[in-house]
This record gives sequence, C-alpha cells and structure tokens, in this order.
Amino acid sequence: MESTPQPRASRRSRVVGGMIAVVAMIALGWFAWHLTHRDDAAGGSGGGAAGAQGARGGRGGGGFRGGPPTTVGVAWAERADLPVYIDALGTVVPAATATVRPQVSGVLQKVNFTEGQVVRAGQVLATIDPRSFEMTLQQAIGQRMRDEAQLESARVTLQRYRTLLAQDSIARQDVDTQAALVKQLEGTVTSDKAAEGQARLNLGYTQVRAPIAGRLGLRQADIGNLVGSNDTNGVAIITQMSPIDVEFAIPQDQVQAVQERLNSGAVLPAMALDRSRERVLDSGRFWALDNQVDTSTGTVRAKARFTNPAQQLFPSQFVNLRLQLNLIRGAVVVPVTALRHGADGDFVYVLNAPQRTVAIRKVVRGQGDAQRIEIRSGLQECEQVITEGADRLRDGAKVVLPGDRPQTGGAGSGRRGRGGQVGAGGAGGTSGAGGVAGAGGAGAAGSPTGERSADAAPVADGAATGGAGRGAGRNRSGARGGDAAGAAAGGPNAPASCRPGAAGASGAAAGPAGAAGAGDDPHAGRRGRAVDGAASDGTNSGAAPGAAGAAGGAEGGRRWTRGGAANAGDGSGGATGGGSQAGQG
Repeated sequence: MESTPQPRASRRSRVVGGMIAVVAMIALGWFAWHLTHRDDAAGGSGGGAAGAQGARGGRGGGGFRGGPPTTVGVAWAERADLPVYIDALGTVVPAATATVRPQVSGVLQKVNFTEGQVVRAGQVLATIDPRSFEMTLQQAIGQRMRDEAQLESARVTLQRYRTLLAQDSIARQDVDTQAALVKQLEGTVTSDKAAEGQARLNLGYTQVRAPIAGRLGLRQADIGNLVGSNDTNGVAIITQMSPIDVEFAIPQDQVQAVQERLNSGAVLPAMALDRSRERVLDSGRFWALDNQVDTSTGTVRAKARFTNPAQQLFPSQFVNLRLQLNLIRGAVVVPVTALRHGADGDFVYVLNAPQRTVAIRKVVRGQGDAQRIEIRSGLQECEQVITEGADRLRDGAKVVLPGDRPQTGGAGSGRRGRGGQVGAGGAGGTSGAGGVAGAGGAGAAGSPTGERSADAAPVADGAATGGAGRGAGRNRSGARGGDAAGAAAGGPNAPASCRPGAAGASGAAAGPAGAAGAGDDPHAGRRGRAVDGAASDGTNSGAAPGAAGAAGGAEGGRRWTRGGAANAGDGSGGATGGGSQAGQG
C-alpha cells in the first residue's frame, strides 16, 4: 500500500495560493489605478502641455508641486478716498452737571417735576413752606417804614434849626447835632432796605428752580422732609444732555498729527459708535486737547463735543469714539486680509487670472482702517489680490476661484471626430481640466491623418475663446474655461473703474471671437481655428464680432459631426461678456 507524501502536497498548495493572491492584488491595483487615471490616459490622445503633465503625475495638474490647486478668495485693488481714523474708548461726560439744592432751609411742601424729565433753566422744581419767610419779610418792611418816618422827622427839624441859625437864634452846636442824627437815620433806612431785600430773596428761594437746562435724575427728597443748603444729595441732579462731550485718550505718538491739523484750522469730524462699532450714535467734532501727557498711560486726554439731538448719549456711558484725522484722496486700497507679512517686509499675492496662478509682490503699505489699507507702491489699480486661502500658497502656485467649476483628471483633451481627426485640448484646467484654469479652451484642430496635434497653448481669456475650444476639439470643458476666465478679468464683480467700455469684461469685448463657418463646407468647423476673430485658413469665411463672441468654427464643427443641414454658423449663439456656450462641437 503506497502513501502520498502529505508535506510536499501541502507546500505546493501554499505556493499556488500565494501566486493567486499576488495576481489578485496586482489586478486590484491595476483596476484602482485605471479608475483614478483613466482621464489622464484619455488625455494622451489630445496631448496639451497640461495634459501631458496630468498624465505623468496622475494627481490632477495645476496644483503647486503637483498637488491640487488651492481655492482662494480674491479682491480688486481699486482707487478710492481713504479716511484715516483714530479709534479710542471714550466716556460720555455732560457739558454741565448741577445738584439741585434749596438755598434756604425748610420743609419740602411741593415737588413740580417727574423723574427723568427734561427741564429748562429757571423752571420751578419744588416749593418749600414759605410762611416763615413771608413773616420775616413783613418784619423787614415794618422796620424800614419806621426808620424812614424818623428820618423824615429829623430832616424837618434840621431845616428849622438852619433857619434859626440864620437869624442867630440857636447855637450852631444844636444844628450840627441834628444834621448828624439825619445821617444816622439815613444809614438805618439803608440797612432796613437791605434786610427787606434779603427777606424778599429768601422768600423767593422757597421756590427751588433748575439752575441749568437738562435731564433730571431720580428724586433725592420726598415731600415733608426738612431740606436745606447743606444737604449732600439735594432734591435732584440735572445733567446737560445737549451739547454733550466724550472724553477719550490719544496716544502720545499721534498728538503731533492732531495738533498740526488743529493749527491748520481743520475741523476734525468725530463719531460716537456703540459697543459693536456698527451703529453711529451721534456725529460731532473734536473739541479740546489736554495740556499734558499722562505718564502712567502715555496718552493725552481729549474731548469731542456732540449735539446729541436724539438723546442717545448718556453721561458716564462707554462708547467707541472714531476721530477722522485725515482723508487720503485717490489712494490704491485693498482689503486688510490681502496684506501679508514676511521676513522681507509686506507683500501680497497677485492673481494671474488667465493662467490661474499667483505671484508674490512686495508692496509698501500706508494708512488704513479696520477693513482697507493703502498700498503706496508695488500694486496698480485693477489688479486682483488674494484675500482668502493665502496661507497655503507659494509663488507661482495654481489656484481655483469660487466661480470655477472643478474638473477631475489631467488636462482635458479633444476627442476623435468621425473623420479621424483629433482636436487639441485646452491647456491648464482646474485640477488639470482643459480650459478651465487656463483661459484657452480653443485647441488647435487635429491633423487630417488623425495624428496627435501639437500642444494647444492658452489663448486670451474670455468666454468666446472657450466656445471656440469646444467646437474645434469637442472638449466640453473649453467653454467653461472661457466662462471662468472672462468672469475673472473685468467681470461683473469688478469695480466700475476696472470695466473697459460698455462690454465690461475683457473676456467678452477683448477676447478672440470665433470665425463664422462657411455654409458650403461642412468640414469648415473642424478645419478652422478661431484666432483673434479671424479664420486660420481659407475655409472659414468671415469673423464674428468680439461682442458676439461665438466661434463660427464651433457651429461648423457641430454641422460636420452631426450631419446637419447646410446652414453656416454665424456666431449668433455666442458668449457675451464671459458666459454663454458657443457650440458643442
């Protein structure tokens, strides 16, 4: 009886199983690679420069060092008037404050105001029991009348003595004594009149009046209480609400600039803002500057005055004060988020819209506020700068704008037409997509022999160019590239000063227009290439105007591939200003 060698069979089974596992892993890896790189493999038939890079890298062309492009936010450098502000925390202080105290002591008999009421100067606020003061006045009047009667009698006697002295019937001493008595009584009457006036004044003080105009606070004394001039709290407190001041501190480094403006006679506008700095409580002007620096803080106290018509500023309220120190007219400004700081100084990332790349630009900053900053040199008006996503950028990095439509794979390429020709793809797409990040979309037509055409360099940015790219190479991403580039260069988001003419965008007015396809040549679309609004060979007749933007070659291509009727493309369906699709090749 023969036995099978079990160890050898078991070893053979393990070897076979291992080989099968290796083959399975290779197959799975190839399948995964095929799924992730099939767009790059297809890109080899069109062969743009960006397509070749995408086919080599397999990670989506266009990113920095082979990585994906970075999505960024952009803003325009525009020319505007830039106000220069000094922001500080201020305290509202009334221009005048008065504690209402009675000037005579007595029982509070009546209160004629409500708490929080706005009163005028001289208005009666309270009344003290006046009866004792009325009696005092009557006594003063009686004393004056008695002394006046004695004075009159002394004057009559003095007159008689002088008559007798003229007749030498009386001694001169008696005359002099009577004259002295008259003067004494005259002084007494004068004192009586003063006492009467004081009594009358005290009687008037029983009506407590507002010393200034303003807003009353809470009542400090109730009816029936004994009040007097020595009371600490008085009856009420009045604060003047209009005008009203805001005290704040200015850094000592800025005092010289403020003083120079004041010496020139300039009026410095001031605004009182709420805590969020979003709502203006009142507008006023700079009022006064203190005469010394606070050594503990290194600041100088200052004051701004406001009319406060809406009564929105209250005493002891904390507000944010904004003092306009100067106004720079015609400054080139960018958002504060666009300015970066490096070892070599300040710089910005400037966008190259057609290529979707950024470049580092050194700049010299000037004055600014919380949102904008002045660029004194290094940047021109109507250039675009990166405001978001700059932390992930380097010089020359590729970027994607929010308006771009992302594409996968390497650079897009044209697809083979029925006649065996291959259109070249647009160069440099978003994540390698043809014509999106690049402004080009208009690829060169393939050769008649079906050979791979030369790399298509990007043409000018604009929706019309993108439309031509779609017609020539049947690359559906071409028009999208024109759309994005046209919107980026002079599009509807650009400032008014950066929009050339009525067409507005360089992607529409200045972008190349496609040539109109000839009606008698069904192959005109595939042979013609739209370059600067003219046909590249004699088969395409005429050029669509730049404002129309549609490539007639695209229309001709549609007739050729679909076998349509003998209607020549006239560019009437073209893009205007960076957007409409020109044809679907």
